Amino acid sequence: MSNVAHSFASVKLPAALVQQAREAAQPQRRSVAGQIEYWATLGRIADETGLTVQEAREAIALYDARHSSPADDESIDAIEARFMAAESTGRLAQAVRDTVLANRLKAAPSRHAA
Repeated sequence: MSNVAHSFASVKLPAALVQQAREAAQPQRRSVAGQIEYWATLGRIADETGLTVQEAREAIALYDARHSSPADDESIDAIEARFMAAESTGRLAQAVRDTVLANRLKAAPSRHAA
């Protein structure tokens, strides 16, 4: 049994949003709640950092790729727990900022060359 305590709250969401989350979650092997949490995380990162949603999505994928090994056969719960831990400690936001800065530095020379 896990020592991690989870706190949950219930909210009412439009049925159409829940259906959209259900459809988006299936190919990603997420739960409906996990899909809505993912969308909320993307939105929060975009809002707090000024990134586009695509940039935030790429930064999350890069963070995940850097912090997992191909030999790992983690469960979805374990992956989600790592993601949430990174988010709560600020490591995910820092990874997003680092990725954006690196991409901006790479793009800067090409902007001046044009």
